Amino acid sequence: MRHTRSTLGLAAAAIVVAGLAGCAPSDSAASDEGSDSIEIGIITSKSGPLAAYGEAYLAGLHAGIDYATDGSGEVDGTAIELREGDDGADVDKAVQLAKEYIGDGVDILAGTVSSGVALALAEQAEQNEVLYISGPAAADAVTGINDYTFRSGRQSYQDVATAATFLDDVAGKQITVLAQDNAFGQGNVAAVQAVLGADGMGGNVTPVLVAEDVTEFTSFARQVLNTEPDLVFVAWAGETSGSMWQALTQQGVFDAAPVVTGLGDISTYGAYGAASDKIGFLSHYFGTAPDNDVNAAMVEALEADGHEPDLFSPDGFVAGQMLVHAISEGDDVDSMIDALEGWTFDGPKGSTTVRASDHALIQDMYQAKLAADGSSFAPELIEVVPADEVAPPEAG
Repeated sequence: MRHTRSTLGLAAAAIVVAGLAGCAPSDSAASDEGSDSIEIGIITSKSGPLAAYGEAYLAGLHAGIDYATDGSGEVDGTAIELREGDDGADVDKAVQLAKEYIGDGVDILAGTVSSGVALALAEQAEQNEVLYISGPAAADAVTGINDYTFRSGRQSYQDVATAATFLDDVAGKQITVLAQDNAFGQGNVAAVQAVLGADGMGGNVTPVLVAEDVTEFTSFARQVLNTEPDLVFVAWAGETSGSMWQALTQQGVFDAAPVVTGLGDISTYGAYGAASDKIGFLSHYFGTAPDNDVNAAMVEALEADGHEPDLFSPDGFVAGQMLVHAISEGDDVDSMIDALEGWTFDGPKGSTTVRASDHALIQDMYQAKLAADGSSFAPELIEVVPADEVAPPEAG
């Protein structure tokens, strides 16, 4: 049973917020005299190692709200106000922001690209009975964590299930996971064990975890080789990607075993170096992967605002769609939750469903390759992996 805060105040007098860090896509709508407004607390990385991901999420979010409100920035005459805070991928800072926003009467939170932050914000959402729509954070533990928490992006299980579509039978094979020792990396290890390990496809999974502050990766590349892998699965994010891939190349990992990883954001396309055409890429999103009207609208809006469609653009866009739908259908937190559960809609990646039982976001995934494009590289679609083939098992 859910227990709800009294109301979101949609029919109350306009909320006046001092020092807003962000605004709705339509400034004029939010500033009309006498217009009601609803404030949404956006917590994500604007600084720190995941800042580029946070920027892509925010650009997509603004485009998504604009798309879902037909450019008005309003829902039934109520202007959407975004109060943006920088978590810097730091859990304590994010929790402090959440408590500040909730203390000021904010009933809806969204965002973060950090899995550790997302888990902490989910806890705050449940404790304070507010709606929380997580962003690109991929940890499987976010799915089904509580009634109040949703997600606007994919999760680690979907990544690994997509990686499995590259493989033949892996039973009895050695699968080594190279990952960062944080919630994202640990989530990927757990997902690989679940999908490809003994209880899944019967592989033997060995993790090689690397602390986030490490910048020299030679010894870890050697650890990977020492496991005598039949397959190497790499789960990595942030500014050290280039150095990590260089170490794997120099130590001969690509000569020892096939390597599968997630296709990163645009800035990483040149980071794989000589190994670019040797890697099998599972892909959450790149701008030319989906072919539908919503993706075309998102790409057009982003480019008009000076942004390229990037890895986490759809996570922000979908968050905007979810927020607008929740506000339009609900006048309190419980009714917003009810509106989102089981909702199927057209997102940038095509038909997308919020699974009612645990709030997993069911969506297509992609196989991709990087191809030389002059002096740089560009992703090319190999295959669309249907949503139902990579859907995570229901949580709980």
